[in-house]
Amino acid sequence: MGRATKQDKADVPPGHHDPLTYAATSRDRSVMRIVETAIRHKEVMLAYQPIVLARDQAQTAFYEGLIRVLDETGRVIPARDFITRIEESELGRQIDCIALEKGLQALVRYPELRLSLNMSARSIGYSRWMRTLKRGIGKDPTVAERLILEISEASAMLVPEIVTGFMQELQVKGISFALDNFGAGMTSLRHLRDFFFDILKIDGQFIRGIADHPDNQVLTATLAMVGEQFDMVTVAENVECARDVAYLKAMGVDCLQGYFFGAPTVRPPWLTPLENRASA
Repeated sequence: MGRATKQDKADVPPGHHDPLTYAATSRDRSVMRIVETAIRHKEVMLAYQPIVLARDQAQTAFYEGLIRVLDETGRVIPARDFITRIEESELGRQIDCIALEKGLQALVRYPELRLSLNMSARSIGYSRWMRTLKRGIGKDPTVAERLILEISEASAMLVPEIVTGFMQELQVKGISFALDNFGAGMTSLRHLRDFFFDILKIDGQFIRGIADHPDNQVLTATLAMVGEQFDMVTVAENVECARDVAYLKAMGVDCLQGYFFGAPTVRPPWLTPLENRASA
């Protein structure tokens, strides 16, 4: 066979000349179709992961509600497979709305629950999301004070002035805010000073294996010091072993989150046996 000419290559659709690129693109499109279908048929749920107090790990400070999408067979599609690709799209706003709806329903139904929910800064200007929030916190006067909204560092820095005004408006109503994945992005200290976040969640890349990683020990101590300076509760993400737990507790981190304390579950401990059977 002769070599392909420039014209031959030009006639090949983009990506088809690279089997790996083509396979990845096809997979991405398939996942997007599954997510679209799941949203249309409301095959979406929250999984709950505990955040515990470092000083008393038997005590849960609050839970994080994590969105889970199901395919047509009932299999869970991990959020990491689609969340970054839908962040800027209408699907991203719809996912934020569904997570908020389900989280608010849980807060109304279970008065002892304190819950954090992820949101994008882009949802601040999304009318359906704002209507859902106002309706939810209006149903029960305690819901706002038990709700924590998590905004990632990268998302907050997209429109810092808008995020600041949004937070100030809702903090007056009792809602708390967490800065998620801190250390993974480029938050300027000026903006951090102006944001007034209540909770600082240190990115898991610095936490995994910290007991044996001197560089991460220094970085995490610095990030935790920033949280302390700005009077924020510090949370270490992705805590996975007892050695890391002991190290983080000795460091003075306030709360811990990770598989060591429990994987996200769609059957949280506050559900009754009947509710658990219904969710199966």
